[in-house]
Amino acid sequence: MRSGSSGRRVTGMGAAVLAAAAAGLAACSSPSGGGASTSSSQAAGSGTYTIWDPYPQYDKSSEWVKLLETCGTQAGTKVERTGYDTSDLTNKALLAAQQGNSPDVLIVDNPVVSTLAEAGVLTTTEENRLDVSSIAPNLLAAGQIGGKTYGVPIGANTLALYYNKEVLKKAGVDAAAVKDWASLTAALEKVKAAGKKGITFSAIGTEEGSFQFLPWFWGSGANLTKLDSPEGVSAVALWADWLKKGYAPNSVINNTQTTSWQEFAGGDYAFAENGTWQLANAKKTGFDYGIIPIPGKDGGTAPAPTGGEFVGIPVQSDTARYATSQKLVSCLTSTDNSLTTTTTLSYIAPTEAVQAKQVEQNAELKVWVEAVKAAKGRTSDNLGTKYPKISEPMWGAVQAALSGSTAPQEAMAAAQSAAASATQ
Repeated sequence: MRSGSSGRRVTGMGAAVLAAAAAGLAACSSPSGGGASTSSSQAAGSGTYTIWDPYPQYDKSSEWVKLLETCGTQAGTKVERTGYDTSDLTNKALLAAQQGNSPDVLIVDNPVVSTLAEAGVLTTTEENRLDVSSIAPNLLAAGQIGGKTYGVPIGANTLALYYNKEVLKKAGVDAAAVKDWASLTAALEKVKAAGKKGITFSAIGTEEGSFQFLPWFWGSGANLTKLDSPEGVSAVALWADWLKKGYAPNSVINNTQTTSWQEFAGGDYAFAENGTWQLANAKKTGFDYGIIPIPGKDGGTAPAPTGGEFVGIPVQSDTARYATSQKLVSCLTSTDNSLTTTTTLSYIAPTEAVQAKQVEQNAELKVWVEAVKAAKGRTSDNLGTKYPKISEPMWGAVQAALSGSTAPQEAMAAAQSAAASATQ
């Protein structure tokens, strides 16, 4: 998931859209069976391979498109690339699979992989001999379901806490001392006492809200299969208590990650929960800032959800095309090209070797590399398409608790009941 004023859309799929896509899986027959339609890649000519990605903001002059063309040249073929809005891309990929005209290479937001895999749209990495041995297991997990892997992560982003050095200094707070929930809450109390504002984040009733809540939920030790565990309730109670005490503004209930960032950029807030994608904007704020990991309840780095895309090879009736598709995917995800790709897309690389190169070039990325190492895919733990059915009642519970209409325990109990019914 990403957001920001750079024109890049949030890539985390809204749960309603994902749920709708999942509901249509039964209608999606496997494209490998019919063969009645000619694939779009074949229609474009046997020497042309199609690539669909969720980066419509990049034109032919961009480093991203140049890399795609270079990989095409190295694979001995011409590449025809189309960039779609994220939500459009998911629906188009499902429809194309039904019609038997899937692209040769498909790049999708990581929570969508399980939806497409269950629909029979994607081949596995084993089928196409894609090497994923050097990929960090926690990042690869977002593309795994039923013991199989459907694609290669192109990179990842996640969340951490930005802080305003001047605000903390005036409040007598040392950012390095913020190691757990208790020390963070104590820091917010000092900031408020000094006449400044504490922390801003996004708790909007969409997938963005769940995305921002998950580090606190997982950081409590909670599991998505049991929303109303004491740990899960404690995470909701933490946020609700911050609002009640004025450490966080009531606006978080409607904040997107972009509007939350705008609040922080105003200069009065001590902390903001946001992502890698705000680094460029952080440099434009006009004040000194720092970044620390989101702390777990009792210390350590909380597992934050991973954003970012997977590169996969859709099922084709003409299986002879897979060999060239494999070359394209291998080129895009190779160690040599990964640094270019992740730099262009503002991601952290999925391999330790390239992560080390990123930190060499930009020491500021060290905290993000550590955050990504601790991160977790939203569809991990074999949740797959169950995730959006859990996420929606979860964000609803957070909204109810923060508004004060329902106590955290009751809100999460209702969410657990709804999630259990939806995932049976």
